[in-house]
Amino acid sequence: MDISPLSPVGALSTLGISTLVVAIAEIGDKTQLLALLLAARFRRPWPIIAGIFVATVLNHALAGWLGALLASHLTPDVLRWIVVASFAAIGLWTLKPDRLDEDERLPARGAFIATTIAFFIAEIGDKTQIATVVLAAKSPLLWPVVVGTTVGMLLANVPVVLLGSRFAAKLPLKAARMAAAALFLALAAWVAVRGVSVDAPLTQPAERPPSNSARSGVDPGNKQASIDMALKRRLRPIRHGQQLERLR
Repeated sequence: MDISPLSPVGALSTLGISTLVVAIAEIGDKTQLLALLLAARFRRPWPIIAGIFVATVLNHALAGWLGALLASHLTPDVLRWIVVASFAAIGLWTLKPDRLDEDERLPARGAFIATTIAFFIAEIGDKTQIATVVLAAKSPLLWPVVVGTTVGMLLANVPVVLLGSRFAAKLPLKAARMAAAALFLALAAWVAVRGVSVDAPLTQPAERPPSNSARSGVDPGNKQASIDMALKRRLRPIRHGQQLERLR
């Protein structure tokens, strides 16, 4: 049984896919390395986590809006193959390890402001942002994509911020890159076969109940004609009696 993407189950499915895709793709990404750098510099995990959250929500909301805008201006077939090509390209891109520039400079602000600015800028053009654009273009609902990708970013970055370099050093980066690439390529194949979601809203206009005449199977015009005919039949004996009285 097909589940509509606009149903609650479909929305939760989109949210789960978005979370999984971004969480895996973020492992070893440059924004995760940036989170590690911010944690080492400021040593204030909760303002850094709050900054990551704010920057991700703003960035991915804009990315999701862009994806929805592109989807509204493209035919389903064109959108389908753009999504397929984008997922495949992100999958291949994921195989390449990311690095922060050696001259990467952090804003001279507090931990929260510095993290928000640095994360928002670093996420521009990153594969997780592009993945958000593609996921939003594929889905008829925007909010599960934005919520899912934001949760995915937090799942990948919060442990790094809290546990620092010890945790980051134990991450299986190569395995994570392979898993992310396989996931993106699988999504590309799935969209190629199934297409993008272009379902209409589930709520349909309520049908008007049939009228009494429709229930009885009598047309309103014919019903009025029947009433006129019955009146004429009732009046006919009365008129005939009046004519007899005049003859007498």
